[in-house]
Amino acid sequence: MAEIKILTPENYTRWDEFVRNHPEGTFFHLTGWKKVIEKTFGHEAFYLYVEENNDFRGILPLFLLKSPMFGKFLVSNAFATYGGILAVDEIAAKGLLEAAKKLTQELKLDYLELRNLHRDEKLPTKDLYYTFRKKISSNEEDNFKMIPRKQRRMIRIAKDKYKLSSTFGRLELLDTMYEIYARSVHNLGSPVYPKKLFRFFLQEFPQQSDILVVSSPAGEPLAAVLNFYFRDEVLPYYGGSVQAGKRLAANDFMYWELMCKASREGYRIFDFGRSKKGTGSFSFKKHWGFEATPLRYQYYLYKAKEIPNLSPANPKFEIFIKTWKKMPFVLTKIVGPGIVKYLP
Repeated sequence: MAEIKILTPENYTRWDEFVRNHPEGTFFHLTGWKKVIEKTFGHEAFYLYVEENNDFRGILPLFLLKSPMFGKFLVSNAFATYGGILAVDEIAAKGLLEAAKKLTQELKLDYLELRNLHRDEKLPTKDLYYTFRKKISSNEEDNFKMIPRKQRRMIRIAKDKYKLSSTFGRLELLDTMYEIYARSVHNLGSPVYPKKLFRFFLQEFPQQSDILVVSSPAGEPLAAVLNFYFRDEVLPYYGGSVQAGKRLAANDFMYWELMCKASREGYRIFDFGRSKKGTGSFSFKKHWGFEATPLRYQYYLYKAKEIPNLSPANPKFEIFIKTWKKMPFVLTKIVGPGIVKYLP
């Protein structure tokens, strides 16, 4: 008989094997993600799984957030682009969904959020985020040709005219990467994550993560990104550039260098991650020739009356964003982590 249980450490290996073998499994479903989020932010996890005859039949990773600003809710998965149910059949999937709804009720929460890439749970759905994924070739020339002409030109300018260079590494590049990333999100009016989040990711995934830094001929860091690797996919996840880097096409050069490295090492999917329609990052990815695929972020509303809108595009946050942009950069690195832990 099938049972729904909460994951404990002795079953972490079995959980990860299920994720890697499931066709819709993602990097964000792995238990390493759970460990990093728990260690960084202290949020409580409820990782549900269906077991029958000692076999995993389905999983659903959930985090509980208690935000003084946005209420109390469960999310799958916290701080991740993708999440939601992975199951071998609809019986297991339905059981997990009902268990998550029941947990939402028992904890007297406002809502449950599922960040689905493929599944449709027939729940209220938010039309806000899009993902950008594309197959890449083992042939560098073929990959270059699939990029639209204007972006190819920007890559050539960065490489041939401005003589930018790239460096891959790990913890030794963390300080450089973090300064660039922190300045980039400050310019956008968003709170920055604590540096320890990125350090924990690099430590937890020694074979599945790295950092890429792009520099000028004088050695000035211009752009940087923290990347994740899962099965045949590469995911540039936390990235940014300084103002000078934008003028020198450092972002275009950075993603091209990552694509080349991933292609050489056998990765065949380039996952540009999510963006909101109408934003600069959405347009940037479209200009790279990536098609936008809507993400099915779905909700079970319990105490909440409507789908929450935590997007920076929400007019309610306009004053906060303008104020944050004017705040001294040093102060944002102190205050930001205490705010962003509630913005999953």
